[in-house]
Amino acid sequence: MKLFLNQSEFIDTKEPIDISLSLSDTNDNPKAWYVKRPRFEPVRSDHYVGSVKEGGDVNFRDIYFNPHGHGTHTECLGHITTDVYSINQTLKEYFYKALLISVEPDENGQVIKPEQLSIEKNKYDACIIRTLPNKGSKKTADYSNTNPPYLDVNCVKNLLEAGIKHLLVDLPSVDKESDGGVLAFHHAFWEVPSNPNFERTITELIFVDDSIKDGEYILNFQVAPFENDASPSRPVLYKMKKS
Repeated sequence: MKLFLNQSEFIDTKEPIDISLSLSDTNDNPKAWYVKRPRFEPVRSDHYVGSVKEGGDVNFRDIYFNPHGHGTHTECLGHITTDVYSINQTLKEYFYKALLISVEPDENGQVIKPEQLSIEKNKYDACIIRTLPNKGSKKTADYSNTNPPYLDVNCVKNLLEAGIKHLLVDLPSVDKESDGGVLAFHHAFWEVPSNPNFERTITELIFVDDSIKDGEYILNFQVAPFENDASPSRPVLYKMKKS
């Protein structure tokens, strides 16, 4: 179906581009922050088992996972505040104009610098960052104790001056893995504690395939309605087409 954005542009809803990582109970599931792999376990009682394979009527499983550590997730300022604000209460719109850019971290592949984020002002709501080299191993990586790339805190100024409210990265965090708990980028982006911003979100652990070209897209956020600071999410892109 064609969904018109204005008189001359539209998206085709039959051509979604999924940039999320799925959640599985295998060793191939991506991991970060020292968590073990997710667990999918049949519910069991004296008279019931939630597994058709084991003789149950239906598959009925408990799932144990961590939104921050087990795959694509979208988080709000509640990630770093005393009161745990909910992503389900703060994210109220689900379609945004987005810019996808590919960036090779500086300083031996460790840091994304402000000068690498050149974004036209007041044109995009969201910025999607694909780090280079874009290895397929991102889909199955265990990032714990690997000191992966992160964003220089000064990148926040560029993003906010450009009007970016939603930042998506293919990293386990926008901040350095071991920074003594400072979380400088998170605090600056959400302006916590001086001027807390409830509209902005950060999405981490996405994967943008090489076949997806840099440029403009319409971003659709599909976020599970968890009353938590972060939730599993499926960000989906649509190419903008001329009518």
